[in-house]
Amino acid sequence: MIMSSHPRASTQPPPSGGEGEGTTVVEKQAQKVEPPKLYQVVMLNDDFTPMEFVVYVLQAHFRHDIESATQIMLKIHHEGRGVCGVFTKDIAATKVELVLAAAREAGHPLQCIMETA
Repeated sequence: MIMSSHPRASTQPPPSGGEGEGTTVVEKQAQKVEPPKLYQVVMLNDDFTPMEFVVYVLQAHFRHDIESATQIMLKIHHEGRGVCGVFTKDIAATKVELVLAAAREAGHPLQCIMETA
């Protein structure tokens, strides 16, 4: 369990009959830790990017095997969009940028976005 670094202090009255000052008791409060938000990386269909290139990108940047990459590519082709993977915000943003850079370099208009999962 992770404890908060901001303890709450309370002062107790001085002991009866003694000369000392009050006693300070420090209570640690449990910190609420939530899992990070997840984001889907989604590729969008277009009429110009070759299907082979989409499969290549899914394999190279999302570590899909040939079968799953082909299935995702067909979903993108038939439904207009397909989820490539689900990641934390920074990783999803990096994946989107890598896909867009690869598409630009290859001269394809492939679009890739991220959405909350």
